[in-house]
Amino acid sequence: MLNELDILGIYVSPLLLCIVLAYCLRILLSYLFLRTGFYRLIAQRPIFDSALLISLTGLVFHVFAIITTPTGHSLS
Repeated sequence: MLNELDILGIYVSPLLLCIVLAYCLRILLSYLFLRTGFYRLIAQRPIFDSALLISLTGLVFHVFAIITTPTGHSLS
């Protein structure tokens, strides 16, 4: 279980930080996809971008959980 983070006396949900980081990653990936022409293969770009953001948020949250879990403890 991930606990809240204390940033300058304000408790912040780790999910909020994961969403912000995932959004930044999505912007970078969107730029890369635009430059390489990958977006020409996508029929519904807004739906693809939303799914990419949700997937990246889950990935970042999972990595964050692994990093912050003490050694020898299970994630379940």
